[in-house]
Amino acid sequence: MTSARESAVLELLELLRRGAPVEQFARPAANARTAGVGPAEQALMEEATRVALDIRRTLDQHRRREAELTALFDTAGDLAALRDLDAVLRAIVHRARMLLGTDVAYMTLNDPVAGDTFMRVTDGSVSATFQQLRLGMGEGLGGLVAQTARPYASSDYRTDDRFRHTDTIDNGVREEGLRGILGVPLRVGTRVIGVLYAADRAVRDFAPDAVALLSSLADHAAVAIDGARLLEETRTALVELGVATETARAQSEAMRLAADTHDRLTRLVLRGGDVADVAREVAALLGGSLVVHDADGAELARVGTKPAGASAGAWAGPPAHALAASRSGGRAVAVDGIWVCAVLAGPELLGSITLGGRGDDLPDTERRLFERAGLVTALLLLLRRSIAHAEDRVRGELLGDLLAPAAPGLVRDTGSRTIRARKLGVDLTRPHALVVLHCDAALRSRLAAEAARHARARDGLAGLHEGRVILLAPTDSPGPLARSLAAELGQVLGTPVTAGSAGPAAGPEGLPGVYAEALRCLEALHALGHTGDGAGLPDLGFLGVLLGDGADLGAYVDRVLGPVIAYDTQRGTELVRTLEAYFAHGSSLARTKDALHVHVNTVVQRLDRVRQILGEDWNTPAGALEIQLALRIRRVAVARPPRPAAGPPASDSSYPTSR
Repeated sequence: MTSARESAVLELLELLRRGAPVEQFARPAANARTAGVGPAEQALMEEATRVALDIRRTLDQHRRREAELTALFDTAGDLAALRDLDAVLRAIVHRARMLLGTDVAYMTLNDPVAGDTFMRVTDGSVSATFQQLRLGMGEGLGGLVAQTARPYASSDYRTDDRFRHTDTIDNGVREEGLRGILGVPLRVGTRVIGVLYAADRAVRDFAPDAVALLSSLADHAAVAIDGARLLEETRTALVELGVATETARAQSEAMRLAADTHDRLTRLVLRGGDVADVAREVAALLGGSLVVHDADGAELARVGTKPAGASAGAWAGPPAHALAASRSGGRAVAVDGIWVCAVLAGPELLGSITLGGRGDDLPDTERRLFERAGLVTALLLLLRRSIAHAEDRVRGELLGDLLAPAAPGLVRDTGSRTIRARKLGVDLTRPHALVVLHCDAALRSRLAAEAARHARARDGLAGLHEGRVILLAPTDSPGPLARSLAAELGQVLGTPVTAGSAGPAAGPEGLPGVYAEALRCLEALHALGHTGDGAGLPDLGFLGVLLGDGADLGAYVDRVLGPVIAYDTQRGTELVRTLEAYFAHGSSLARTKDALHVHVNTVVQRLDRVRQILGEDWNTPAGALEIQLALRIRRVAVARPPRPAAGPPASDSSYPTSR
């Protein structure tokens, strides 16, 4: 059986090496079944097949991203050369069709004289009527994009009533056979000069990545058209004025600088440069101080200025109103001598670049260079995000393996998990604390992403396990870690985040137990009304010690309150509820009767019945402490079982109440 398993694994690896079709990956497991392997071996083969398919999908994603980036870099090279505008636009439209895998791609340009937009370039089109279409502003999908300067997509344009349909447009679209259409604006600054489209002859939903990619290609096309316009204006000025030698030289120098900058930045990226390398290059070209931030305001790179707070002249990040203006206009803006450029992927904000030391007067060519640096930075951030997502998935899978208990009769393989963790920069031989995080279900995916970011910063692991967000970090202080995470993540998400922690675990073999203790802590926090806080079981006092030590809480509650609970059950009374209200209101009969909405005599009679059941010393300091502790433990214990598979403990309003 062992040789069959090894043969199947080797065959899977060979299929991965050859990039074989997906359907061939089922063959090794089928061969193993034919060889008569046992159920356990067969399960291992099926798991190996699943992992191999996951790896193949990841490789396909990387290849697709590489192809997209290569196309964008090729487009940048075409733009730098700019020898033939028609050739550049045809190449951009063709690349849009190939990268998005659509049947047709085309581009329309605005006609300011006629007040409409006309077909400029098509790729994959077969209809002469369609190739000669003109769209009025606001008409159809393309007219709306040209009018609003926003991308629009329709999975089936023919039946989509969001757009103003006209007979001319509908006849052209019907003759071409188009159904799914995506259009993004071609913008030069705040001015829309046309629309770039990708369309299918079948119904299709366009993902955000497709919108971002087409928007990047549209940005290149707009720069190409704008560059051609500048060249034409330069030639016209030379012919009309005859004395524009200096102007021609300046324009030539500007184009040379733009082309040189594009080449330098492109080579830098292709050599594997990061955001800091781009920042140094741009700061050297523009002769100023430059800082790059991500979308959350975290600093990614800083050149030519000290960190914020180091001096009176240091600055931390771009003003919010300047970033908003740059994002909406698609251009760099100046505020109080600081230039700000939003880093965008289509409509998505990825970060910002802030340029200082140049004042409000930045020549147009240098301004475009600055904006072009934002485009290159956006490509790098998109690539980094893709890599981070893949790494987070691997970290999450490892975390799930670490927390899963060993199967009955089997010994946990902690050695291989330790090696896997070390490859990710995680040293499991150090003491680690584990935190279980909880927030509203609608924000769980964002919570998982933020937890992954915090885990990477702490050389730890994070991911989803049993529907819960888990973070594992090297520390011997689980309580402070939980409190800081609850505060920071709650502020980022704008909603309470509860964090129950446990540990430290000295090795991977202790993590399942630490996970169970952290769950008990989280449940106790919810049951005690501490939603939005973070703590470890020791932070919960005596109750936490009991939960952590695994004491027989049921026996303790039965010893102290058992007769009263039995009395309520048999007679339908509310003695336990009365005790809870009595101690919750400082042993005040008046406030207790108000809380229960009964007469004070009823409260007195119920407490007298408690005295008869529990004895004369029930309300002495020692007796009262025992009863209050039992009530609190019973409240927590009632809240714990059964636990939902992927949610928090039951809320206070759902606790059953004794009568």
